[in-house]
Amino acid sequence: MRTQVAIVGAGPAGLLLGALLHRAGIDNVVLEQRSADYVLGRIRAGVLEQVAMDLLREAGVAGRMDAQGLPHRGFEMAFGERRLRIDLHALTGKQVMVYGQTEVTRDLMDHRRLSGRTTVYEAEDVQPHGFDGDHPWVGYRHGGIGQRLDADFIIGCDGFHGVCRSAVPADALQTFEKVYPFGWLGLLADTPPVNEELIYGHTERGFMLASMRSHQRSRYYLQCLLDDKLEQWSDEAFWAELRRRLPADVAARLATGPSIEKSIAPLRSFVAEPLRFGRLFLAGDAAHIVPPTGAKGLNLAASDVGLLAQALTEFYGGSVAGIDHYSRRALARVWKAERFSWWFTSLMHRFPDTGGFGLRMQQAEFDYLCGSVAAQTVLAENYVGLPLG
Repeated sequence: MRTQVAIVGAGPAGLLLGALLHRAGIDNVVLEQRSADYVLGRIRAGVLEQVAMDLLREAGVAGRMDAQGLPHRGFEMAFGERRLRIDLHALTGKQVMVYGQTEVTRDLMDHRRLSGRTTVYEAEDVQPHGFDGDHPWVGYRHGGIGQRLDADFIIGCDGFHGVCRSAVPADALQTFEKVYPFGWLGLLADTPPVNEELIYGHTERGFMLASMRSHQRSRYYLQCLLDDKLEQWSDEAFWAELRRRLPADVAARLATGPSIEKSIAPLRSFVAEPLRFGRLFLAGDAAHIVPPTGAKGLNLAASDVGLLAQALTEFYGGSVAGIDHYSRRALARVWKAERFSWWFTSLMHRFPDTGGFGLRMQQAEFDYLCGSVAAQTVLAENYVGLPLG
């Protein structure tokens, strides 16, 4: 089999890239290790930046998002019982959209299937080859039979543990990483959200986030220990701890119910450089990870593939400038998002070694935010997403 662009990974990054390339008339095939049901079953982010929304509309897959998504013009921060609303729209003229990553993936899958493009699920032993020359190809097995996919380019959208980054020679790659000393315990429930906008909370018991997926489906997070186990956290224990961390007036209207999904995720920051190796490019979680504070993961993946779609369209139009500058352009935006996620995480969480001085620094930062429109504007600009560049 031959195609112009081989995309490894059928998460939202790979599928969005495929949709953007299809719209530009560029043939592509997606290879995915897991089944379609497994990919759809992953519960992830739920806040879309303006850039991500614009790219979904450009790709022609935004109909359900625009009809069912929840536009948010602001969010709240709580520091103990003190509250601050960040008015995104007043400060930047922009907003974000609450629309779950699962729904984004479903829309992209449906669009790909209806347009008749090839996706190979349950592709085993996927391995990129020949990307240091002009004729790259991907080997894999499907149904127990060895297969070869020839292409002009290979795009690794296969996640942090994927095969594409690991196929790069170690001496060609530089990585940067920070591991945080806590995790997030998340719970999804079919209960009305406790607030019409998201609330990020710093409490003496640890961080909490009150979020949502719809008017009837809530998503909540609690800072937890890295060695916590799910069996330690019954639904009742989760709701009780969330109620302790919410501001008192908000806790009074908390609706509880059985969880649909519950999980613990560690927090880390990670960046690989560069993002191009001959005819192999990295995008999304294959290239970088951010802590979920501020919801940059999916949005960074979208901006990566937006830049790649531009670059490949230019290539097939006769210019190599886009592919030559992709890594530099993408990394410039990645590092700004890493900085924001690190800052927001550092402000809102309780660290084991913070001590009295560190806590006073967090309080002073929050005080400054409360009294400075300039500081709130910086926060808002980063939250709604920086320009694609």
